[in-house]
Amino acid sequence: MEEGQRRNEEMVAEELLKRLHQREPAFFEQAVLDLLMAMGYGGSFGSATRTQLSNDGGIDGVIDQDALGLSRIYVQAKRYELSKAIGRPDVQAFVGALHGAQASQGVFLTTASFSSGAISYANSVQSRVVLIDGALLAKLMIKYGVGVQTKRTVQIVEIDEDFFE
Repeated sequence: MEEGQRRNEEMVAEELLKRLHQREPAFFEQAVLDLLMAMGYGGSFGSATRTQLSNDGGIDGVIDQDALGLSRIYVQAKRYELSKAIGRPDVQAFVGALHGAQASQGVFLTTASFSSGAISYANSVQSRVVLIDGALLAKLMIKYGVGVQTKRTVQIVEIDEDFFE
């Protein structure tokens, strides 16, 4: 059963990325904000703000990290070809946008992957930048139920040895 579940999740992940890539950029930006909200970000009132589509200064969204909104996470969402790799210049531009917003942390999400140069750069800067590639994005969407529905739940039981002691 576990193998079947793994194969199902792989197929769903592939389809999720394909569909995210087919939709317009605004849909993708909202989808990643919905994911972050499902993961527990968004403050007490569960709010996330998507910036305007053009002239957004390199920031696609802003979401509160804590209940009071004292700390914010800035979001960059790139809906790239699944076979493409985001390079260092794109991550560098995002870090520059973070500095421009006087922000110390951000999340860069993509349907594609990140080059080794992009990953090295993100790990070397003072700002905390989390990179989420397409594979991780799809896994997180499945885990947190964004863009997917649970069709069936199977419960497997075993004897509770502690109960009988």
